[in-house]
Amino acid sequence: MSGPVSVSPDLLAGAPKAPEGKTREQIGKTAKEFESAFVSIMLAQMFEGVGESEFSGGQGGQAFQSFLMDAFSKKITQAGGVGLSNAVQREMLKMQGLE
Repeated sequence: MSGPVSVSPDLLAGAPKAPEGKTREQIGKTAKEFESAFVSIMLAQMFEGVGESEFSGGQGGQAFQSFLMDAFSKKITQAGGVGLSNAVQREMLKMQGLE
């Protein structure tokens, strides 16, 4: 696993600065939502090979599986996640000049 990704200061030159208060909260929330979506996709890939008989089958089973993966991913993220939201939040704060 490689270290954190950094953004060139030249790329950020001239970028508008965001206000600090609510922006930090919004960035934290967005980073957690991103991690949750990422975990949901990972879980969906993991369950892709599970046959209908193992899950419940039918169209209802497919719809339920989607909701279940979403619920699992949100709980995993709330419990600390896989560490992705911290890295995303740190980079978003850097891009806003709030590091």
